[in-house]
Formats: sequence, C-alpha cells, structure tokens
Amino acid sequence: MFTLLGGLLRYLFEPREFFVLILGLDNAGKTCLLEQFKTQTKSSYKGIPLEKVTPTIGLNVGRVDSRGVRLIFWDLGGQEELQELWEKYYHEAHGIVFVIDSTDKTRLRSSKESFDTVVQSKELSGVPLLVLANKQDMEGAMTVRDIKKVFNESAHLVGSRDLKVHSVSAMTGANLKEALAWMAEKVQEHTGKNLNAAS
Repeated sequence: MFTLLGGLLRYLFEPREFFVLILGLDNAGKTCLLEQFKTQTKSSYKGIPLEKVTPTIGLNVGRVDSRGVRLIFWDLGGQEELQELWEKYYHEAHGIVFVIDSTDKTRLRSSKESFDTVVQSKELSGVPLLVLANKQDMEGAMTVRDIKKVFNESAHLVGSRDLKVHSVSAMTGANLKEALAWMAEKVQEHTGKNLNAAS
C-alpha cells in the first residue's frame, strides 16, 4: 500500500523526464556544454574544471531541470569510430543537441555529413533539433550565418520538425540557459503532439 502511494506521489510531483542526446564531432565541446548545463542549473554542483575535461570515450550522463521538466542528457563520443554507436540510443531520444565547433572551418562539412546521417534516422523522426554553434568566445569563430549557409543544404532532411541554430560558448556559459529552455519546451510539445496523435 505504502509502495503504491509512494509511486503515485512521485508520479504526481516529480518532474517529467525526457532523454536528449548530445552529438557532434570530437572536440566540438559537448562535454563542456553538459558541465555548464549542470553548473548553471544546480547551485550545489561544483563540476569538473572545464580546462580538465577530456574527450569522451563512450558516454557521459547528466540530469538537468528546466521549465518544470528533467532533461537527461546523454553526451556521446564524437570520434568517427564512435559515431556508429549513436544509433543505439536513438529509440529513446526525445530531442537532439548537435554541437559544432565554430572555430573548425576545415571540418564543417564533416560535421554537416554527421548531422545529415542523424536526421535521416526514422527513429528520430520529428524530434526537436537544437544545433549549437559552440566556441563563439574564440577569435575567428564562424558566425551562425556562416554555419547556416552550409547546414541549410540539409533543410529537406529536417522537414517540418522544430529546429533552432543557436550561438553559444561552453567556456563562458553564454546563451546556454536560453538554449536549454528552448529544448525543455520543445520536447514537451513534441511528446504532447505524439500523445494526441495516438489517442
């Protein structure tokens, strides 16, 4: 009886949970972004010093509360051989954060090709896409407009789903709260649309 009541109370009062994948090429700053998300939303969280963050081999997980929901982020390694593992996580994903290194002009096309592979997956059909142009604090960084010129070639693959391209800096934390709030809002909207369509 108490177990049933406890489960009901948790269901009623704990935030809804959504799974969001953080994808992108290696060295795009995905793990630093996750650390900043946690630091900016949890006053007690001390985290890893950003200058000591190492490349992800496998998976990092972080839970962040925003707009009344809990976003459970899965930060996946971006090395070419690890990208083959991304699709194993697609079926549970409610949203995608795709991170671009705005200083790496030579790999912008490679980044777009990885993005194209992700958005073509049937398992991710309709999920919100947040593209973060990271490292905007660094000299010589490409602007969002520069990045959109290349990524707009993929508009036909994105379709009508929610998509936002946002300039951020994982090192300074600039614009991350706005990006996080957008994703929190859109995963709720998308899940609500799916529930309505199923009923």
